[in-house]
Amino acid sequence: AVPFLSITPDARAGGMGDVGAATSPDANANYWNPGKLAFCKKDMGVALSYNPWLRKLVNDMSLSYLSAYKKLRKEDAIGVSFKYFNLGEITFTDQSGGIVGNFQPNEFSFGFTYSRMLSKSFSLGLGLKYFRSDLVGSYTSGTGTIAKAINSVAADIGAYYRKDLLVSGKNSNIALGVVINDIGPKVTYTDINNRNFIPTNLRLGGTYTIEADVYNKFSFSLDANKYMVPSRWDGTGKNPKDMGMLEGMFSSFSDSQNGFKGEMKEIILCMGAEYWYNDLFAVRGGYHYENPQNGNRRYANVGIGIRYNSFGLDMAYLIPIQQSNPLAETLRFTLHFDFDAKKKVEGVQEQ
Repeated sequence: AVPFLSITPDARAGGMGDVGAATSPDANANYWNPGKLAFCKKDMGVALSYNPWLRKLVNDMSLSYLSAYKKLRKEDAIGVSFKYFNLGEITFTDQSGGIVGNFQPNEFSFGFTYSRMLSKSFSLGLGLKYFRSDLVGSYTSGTGTIAKAINSVAADIGAYYRKDLLVSGKNSNIALGVVINDIGPKVTYTDINNRNFIPTNLRLGGTYTIEADVYNKFSFSLDANKYMVPSRWDGTGKNPKDMGMLEGMFSSFSDSQNGFKGEMKEIILCMGAEYWYNDLFAVRGGYHYENPQNGNRRYANVGIGIRYNSFGLDMAYLIPIQQSNPLAETLRFTLHFDFDAKKKVEGVQEQ
């Protein structure tokens, strides 16, 4: 249920194959890894993203995301986020094809994040969110089945480690991240006997950054994802419908009919690269791979970014690997605003 929680919201990650566990932190760390937020360099920042969705099929769907953070002290930060998924207008009909009415489904989440550095190289973060999914409103069919909106909560837990290095006389950095997103109870649109898992996801990632010279910087990132939900029931185990949240999460590592090999095929790989010129202009590329037997979502991404003083703009474009992919030509846009803290000099505040 509620797969909108796992849709990439920002254009920077969207231009790098959907990596984000260990990329350099910004306001969108609220989504990717709450542990990164404490390492943001600025005193506060805001990011606003907009994604037209499935535009090859319809013209009225979109995903919007607002994310912000504020440093409390050097070692900790708080963040807030709001995600809104507009599914366009849907016309309901009865069994005879007669129009019952129109409805505009929508989903949204609101989150709060706290992140703290435990050392100069390591931090932890916790995010809590409330989400609502309203697909059909309040609806009763001829059989008496009632559909209703979902209202529930979920949590994100993340850790982030970074270390500066000197490689062949060049400044470089290695960063590692691990995060579990969307830990929460099962939900239902109808009744308690039809509860579904939400898309709890384990993400492990690493990023290596090297400064070729004073103007040119390169980063290379790799994320591995594993959904922590039961994948299937083959008649030899317990029905996922009878599992609770924690039982479902742990069983997801051993429920494949093909054993360990099958579990490895469930891992989603995301890889991306980013080039910065003078911290002003960026070019990005990436690739997202899902096994053909487990979703088969495969696509490449390209993107660009601009930063000037406190302002930034990112754009990304999705290139499908398969033909007739509904995600083809997906565009993402993100605006950034980052601000330094005001400093007091001889009793007078200066920017």
